[in-house]
Amino acid sequence: MTAKDGRPIAPGAKPINLALQGGGAHGAFTWGVLDRLLEDERVVIEAISGTSAGAINAVVLIDGLMRGGPEGARQRLRLFWEAVSAATRLSPVQRGPLDVITQNWSLDFSPGYYFFDTLTRSVSPYEFNPLNVNPLKEIVEDIVDFDRVRSCDTLKLFVSATNVETGRVRVFVRDKLTVDMVMASACLPVLFQAVEIEGKHYWDGGYMGNPVLFPFYRASSSRDIIIVQINPIERQGVPTTAREIVNRINEISFNASLLQELRAVDFVRRMLAADRLSPDEYRAMFVHTIEGQDAVTDLGASSKFNTERAFLEHLFEIGRKSAGAWLDAHYSSLGQQPTVDIRRLFQGDGYEQEPVG
Repeated sequence: MTAKDGRPIAPGAKPINLALQGGGAHGAFTWGVLDRLLEDERVVIEAISGTSAGAINAVVLIDGLMRGGPEGARQRLRLFWEAVSAATRLSPVQRGPLDVITQNWSLDFSPGYYFFDTLTRSVSPYEFNPLNVNPLKEIVEDIVDFDRVRSCDTLKLFVSATNVETGRVRVFVRDKLTVDMVMASACLPVLFQAVEIEGKHYWDGGYMGNPVLFPFYRASSSRDIIIVQINPIERQGVPTTAREIVNRINEISFNASLLQELRAVDFVRRMLAADRLSPDEYRAMFVHTIEGQDAVTDLGASSKFNTERAFLEHLFEIGRKSAGAWLDAHYSSLGQQPTVDIRRLFQGDGYEQEPVG
């Protein structure tokens, strides 16, 4: 059996929704996860919600699916990440010799990174980049045929960006998607000028939806949401250096909206269980996560700007292994039950004592 885009669908394959977070170069971890999922005929992707690097991975995947099914998607994703690495090969933002020898993937001791990091804290992109040059946009335009993406009618896509003026999330859908919408989702305000779309200006979607989950409730038949987690929700220890503090603030900010949606998912589940909501109007969603655990959590924030080929391949392999381990442990749970205890995430903040009725 095949889908309209040529994807082979094995009998009994389970449909899934994917929620892909943003995280700069750490998006190569998501690349590895997607590569492993595309390889497994037991699952079929029904819908994707993506933000920033997650949105880019999603459009590259769909372009590849339309070109040549799952194998075409895997090839296209590799082509994209290799192009990213090649484009930044001569960048001054590189690891130092000692970091290379010790396999420290962060850029904390890189003079180029230190200079650029200091620059962006005092000068806006409207000043240091008045022509608004964005090499990433050029790569995406070269790799992705957006006409092909828009024509895909077997996989839904939701790309989120943050409205600069209202502070609200804007979700762009696949059949109207443009490269500017994807760039809006990946627009870090300290690096790029806000992206204008239909008279409105947008920044990175991570601030208000990293990524959004609510479109899955109505637009997808699958009850399973697999979140590919790049930004850790929990991190042990109190940060003490300026960079550690900024990194943790960003992690908290970029997970805030996701946590709110997870609260909503759990609330609906509990209300349904208590017969306080109609199952004809609401349904319980099964939440799962694939994460790199310590292998990704321990990476410094500056490593999100490290686009060396070796580092991207390293993250890719971690992503593949993490996805494979998750499938081995939890495939049977798909369509049956969640594998994430949402309430545990909120233990200690009073949430577990909230009444149902």
